[in-house]
Amino acid sequence: MPNAEKLEKKQKYFNKLVDLCVNTPKALIVNVNNVASKQMQNIRMDLRGRAVVLMGKNTMIRKALQMGHEDHPDAGLDILRASIKGNLGFIFATNCELDDIRATLDKFVLESAAKAGQNSMVDLSLPSGPTGMDPSQTSFFQTMNIATKIVKGQIELITASEILKTGEKVSANAAGLLAKLNIKPFEYKMMVSMVFQNGGVFDAAVLDIKEDVLISKFLAGVNNMAAFSRELGIPTEAGLPHAFGNAFKNVAALLADVAFTFKEVEEVKKFFENPEAYAAANPGGGGGGGGAPAAGGGKAPAAAKKAAVEEEEEEDDQDFDLFG
Repeated sequence: MPNAEKLEKKQKYFNKLVDLCVNTPKALIVNVNNVASKQMQNIRMDLRGRAVVLMGKNTMIRKALQMGHEDHPDAGLDILRASIKGNLGFIFATNCELDDIRATLDKFVLESAAKAGQNSMVDLSLPSGPTGMDPSQTSFFQTMNIATKIVKGQIELITASEILKTGEKVSANAAGLLAKLNIKPFEYKMMVSMVFQNGGVFDAAVLDIKEDVLISKFLAGVNNMAAFSRELGIPTEAGLPHAFGNAFKNVAALLADVAFTFKEVEEVKKFFENPEAYAAANPGGGGGGGGAPAAGGGKAPAAAKKAAVEEEEEEDDQDFDLFG
């Protein structure tokens, strides 16, 4: 049975975690596997005054989030609780942006030697050329079937040789050879696993989405909404510009052959009165070929229209002669 001091300490931790989750709008959930205590200390010091780093056992974190969900059912703590798996911790952004926290995490990276039996996190090949090792140490290369030669009193690799492959276990021979070459292939740091923001938990990949991508997706959604509302005939704010545009086209078409006009349709009426001038000013606007075909294509319909008007006027004159 824990004593009163331990219970008070636990309750204090529970209250702090719940308070940060409820009152801090955004936080990073980080994986702290293989992170050294010195790294952790440096990160805390660098983020002091800008963010709060909070670690704890998973059992305590889940218990705190369960209690917090009962008091704050709309804060999304139940979703956060379901995501707590593995060696995780929290960094709450109290006075900075999430990208600022990520930049700090990238500053504190610990290089580490390869250890036999651990899974490799990188692909590593030794390049051909001198190794700096004396000829008495050729056995390290022979056990791994790496072709070597002796040049100027040191071992030289004949060809590049793969030593580590991502996901595969590091062999004892590979670990020993890399130690002899003083190569530390692994880097350990706090890795961002998830983002907790406004009651939702998201994958860390959302932090790499740029502003221009968000804007383009938003505009695409607005266009879809406008098209949908126009098809259904239900007016929406997104569809209003298109509705006004179509209405203006209808008004301009009605006023094309009448004397009435207003400022907004003056340019349209000028086009109807003299389409050849607009065709000459926009030779590529005919939809395909060069300037000459477009201009020719514009004159032909105009000439045909003019001939039709003249023929109609002649017929009207004949009618008046017959009944005059």
